[in-house]
Amino acid sequence: MFTKKYDYVIAGSGLYGATFAHEAKKKNKKVLVIEKRNHVGGNIYTEEIDGINVHKYGAHIFHTSNKEIWDYVNNLVTFNDFINSPLAFYKGKYYHMPFNMYTYFDLWGIMDPNEAKKKIEEEIKKENIKEINNLEEQALSLVGRTIYETLVKGYTEKQWGKPCNKLPSFIIKRLPLRFEFNNNYFNDTYQGIPLGGYTLLINKLLEGIDVKLNEDFLKNKDYYKKIAKQIVYTGAIDEYFNYSLGELEYRSLRFETKKIDKEHYQNNAVINYTDIDVPYTRIIEHKYFEGVNSSTTIITTEYPEKYTLGKERYYPVNDTKNNELYNKYLELAKKEKKVIFGGRLGNYKYFDMDDTIEKALSDAKKYL
Repeated sequence: MFTKKYDYVIAGSGLYGATFAHEAKKKNKKVLVIEKRNHVGGNIYTEEIDGINVHKYGAHIFHTSNKEIWDYVNNLVTFNDFINSPLAFYKGKYYHMPFNMYTYFDLWGIMDPNEAKKKIEEEIKKENIKEINNLEEQALSLVGRTIYETLVKGYTEKQWGKPCNKLPSFIIKRLPLRFEFNNNYFNDTYQGIPLGGYTLLINKLLEGIDVKLNEDFLKNKDYYKKIAKQIVYTGAIDEYFNYSLGELEYRSLRFETKKIDKEHYQNNAVINYTDIDVPYTRIIEHKYFEGVNSSTTIITTEYPEKYTLGKERYYPVNDTKNNELYNKYLELAKKEKKVIFGGRLGNYKYFDMDDTIEKALSDAKKYL
């Protein structure tokens, strides 16, 4: 007979699992966090190399308009005032992002907002699209051909591994056009990077909580169910059920990180590569996230890949087929009375970081 040693065993130490664990501890619950990797933090994990906090799984910029969420994270760590202002590189030329007056000047030499609006409207009208059947038609109907072919098409096709005219239109619900000189990628009220890296934030959330690294929860699922009153599972929902109904689709990423023996490499935190002939989608120069002064720099090149078992899952492919399969797994999940499925993989949904915390707080309030 097993004694229930823990109120909660949480599988996964990413932002959802760590936030739920933090809230449970505040309620004096006994919590164990299980992590398959050799570090906490999931995909927001940062590792210090030569005084630079390296975003090991791609660039993460915290942004939100929810003051409650902003206050929540700032009560744990100090955030800087980093503003995400990526550039795009296409066929030997740089372009400003997101689409704003700087972009229109880059493309056409236009400085007047009314002239820019007229130019884009003319291009949209010229396409004469009556019905939206795919992503390409959706994008062309929103921004016209010049912006689409220069800044959208190649990047999107690399990201999803398919031609834009074979991708569903819902992937691009909107492409915001700004008619002001404003390179701030996000519209949210609050934005920044935790000073000391995201691992510091996760460690603060997990302070005083039992954590077990290099442990695959699913290999010992029955054991952990016996020692816990409740399980919080943040892994892939189809894997939890041993793919009994089939595999959900994802897109994966591969990262190449290297040290460069000079002070600066690209002079910007993020540069997107929108040409289809360039195999990677972006290069990140990590020192710019926290304004580090150093004689060397560290960059990461990001390559989209097809997901196969054993790789990391990054982007759920939320088309009709996969959403229908997820809903079938959701019905199985409802029968697991002592298991809470959460996070990006457990809910088969892409979450921004603030959305992840908000969902974790909501679920914590519901179950705790």
